Amino acid sequence: MGCLCDTVEVAVKPSYVRLSAAAGLVLLGLAMAPRARAQSRQETTPLAFDVASVKSADEGSSGVSGSCHGIDSMYTPDQKTSMPSLGRCVITGARLSHLIDTAWGLNSMALIKSGPDWIARGDKRFNVVAKAEDPAKATEQQLLAMLQTLLVDRFQLKFHFEATEMPGFALVAAKNGTKLQESKSQDAGVTFGAKAQSKPVQGQAIVLKARKYSMAMLADLLSRIGGIGPGIDKTGLHGVYDFTLSWDDDAGPSLSTALREQLGLRVESQKVPVSYFVVDSAQRPTEN
Repeated sequence: MGCLCDTVEVAVKPSYVRLSAAAGLVLLGLAMAPRARAQSRQETTPLAFDVASVKSADEGSSGVSGSCHGIDSMYTPDQKTSMPSLGRCVITGARLSHLIDTAWGLNSMALIKSGPDWIARGDKRFNVVAKAEDPAKATEQQLLAMLQTLLVDRFQLKFHFEATEMPGFALVAAKNGTKLQESKSQDAGVTFGAKAQSKPVQGQAIVLKARKYSMAMLADLLSRIGGIGPGIDKTGLHGVYDFTLSWDDDAGPSLSTALREQLGLRVESQKVPVSYFVVDSAQRPTEN
């Protein structure tokens, strides 16, 4: 793709096996047989990009954009015009905190305890362009795992997770049952508004159209855009559904009313378990 041609690329090799939650690695026992050692090394070697570049973004960059495009990635019509080529992660104008949020799928910057100020604030942003060894076979989750490896290597990122509870909500079925219909769609995903946008427009009523969508996915989405804190799915529903959900916090109906009247669902306030991503240390990468 074009942006790869304009970027100096270098081969990315994991420097050594790391004991971190990022890669989920284990020590190889010294007493293991040679064949078992070789097999374990193959299983525990973290996924890594074939080539990758991390460069400082131009000063004045004010917004992060981009994504990782795996063979199973789902894009709305407006996203398809700007998505990277298959088997690549292309992310521009990102602080390290943005990259962490993407790589580990945190869905909330509030769940990052970032330590040094430059990680989550300030003008220090980066452009990442990276490609899998076999772009035609890499899934989105594999690309995100490769992005984790890249951040650990290039930013010398060390971290841990901190479990806690915080006020949020549980998504449950309403008293009279749900109004959901089993999905008949071929493709899965969610869009907003009449123009099938990838995110709601700030200050406007939200019209969410979901296809082949699970209740766990809905609870996760509402955690990010509902303004009611983190949430968990307690509906007991394990299928996938097609539905439209519309609400307007200013003019009405409220989100809770829309859920009840349109989908037969409701939210219950309760404390929910969350995990903070705690940055122990990180370094600004050198240009490559």
